[in-house]
Amino acid sequence: MLKKLLGAAGAVLCTAAALATTQASAADPIKIGAVLAVTGPVAYIGDPEAKTLEMLVEQLNAKGGLLGRPVKLIVYDDGGDAAMARGHAVRLVESDKVDAIIGASTSGSSLAMIPLAERGETPMISLAGAEGIVLPVKKWAFKTPQTDRMMVLRVFEDLKSRGLTKIALITGADGFGKSGRDITVEIAQANGITVLLDEVFFPKDVDMGAQLAKVRANADVQAVFVIGAGPGPAILTKNYRQLGMTLPLYQSHGVASQSFLDMAGPAAEGVRLPASAMLVAEDLPAYDGQKPVSLQYIQAYQAKYGKVPSPFGGYAYDAFHLLADAIRRANSVDHAKVRDALEETRNLSGTGGIFNMSAQDHLGLDLTAFRIAEARGGAWRLAGTGK
Repeated sequence: MLKKLLGAAGAVLCTAAALATTQASAADPIKIGAVLAVTGPVAYIGDPEAKTLEMLVEQLNAKGGLLGRPVKLIVYDDGGDAAMARGHAVRLVESDKVDAIIGASTSGSSLAMIPLAERGETPMISLAGAEGIVLPVKKWAFKTPQTDRMMVLRVFEDLKSRGLTKIALITGADGFGKSGRDITVEIAQANGITVLLDEVFFPKDVDMGAQLAKVRANADVQAVFVIGAGPGPAILTKNYRQLGMTLPLYQSHGVASQSFLDMAGPAAEGVRLPASAMLVAEDLPAYDGQKPVSLQYIQAYQAKYGKVPSPFGGYAYDAFHLLADAIRRANSVDHAKVRDALEETRNLSGTGGIFNMSAQDHLGLDLTAFRIAEARGGAWRLAGTGK
């Protein structure tokens, strides 16, 4: 009889312990790691991304969290340095044991992190532009920004619509610039564009006069196409106007922000680039499905931080919503289930486009995700409009 009582008591204790463990597990936070360039030469990219993620986590936790659990955000600053990003990725996967990773801000850092995410079988959503992040497809790596190939094709479309087919190409020596340069040279001829000059600038260059002198010396050049991030493109734009150059000047989505306009000043007037819808959200027609999503994000960010976010912050906004949506549909933070759910994303409206992912496409955007923006009066406006 005593043995039966002890056995029953033991069973009750075991059940209570199991329940307590389950409850504790349910209360454990869902951990999302982020590696961002919060400081350094591309802080204009990483800072709004960090602020956006912090805002979204705060909003979500105020509503009860995700799957009934709070969300914990762990942010590491890589300063735009790929080696530092790799170290942070090791820490997130092996020490922090995060459920997913968002980042990095730059292409070089993202490419350095991917092997760690793959090895740790941890879903990773990059906020960088290089198509090499998702092509060829990596099992655990996804991204939100439109690719550099898409960016180049969209610029080509706009050039040809203006009767411009002969260009000078000037690209940064960083990962983003190199990738964009290679793609431009690869696909130009097939798309009716002739690259007459192919020049490079380096991250610490403070003057681009030498490169621009070669452009001025070539009478056949009809437009200039610059691909880069950081202060370089703004320096080049200033030099461009100082030299009295008037050829149409195109930049990439690597500088699609107010920060570029602030750095370049009046010299940016007339510059065009392909950008996410949110950069020109106010100019979008009412029927555009991305207008309400973009305006909602802009208003929330402005209310919290007192300024308008950049499309770079929008990349983080989209990544967080993609991840939260996948976790809800998976009803789990099991890495494999979340990864599979990301691949099954359909018709998710973001600031950067409408996402439709698959096993063969870990971005899920097409060229309609890009709008051509033009700098007018110190602001980005939708090209072709009178606004």
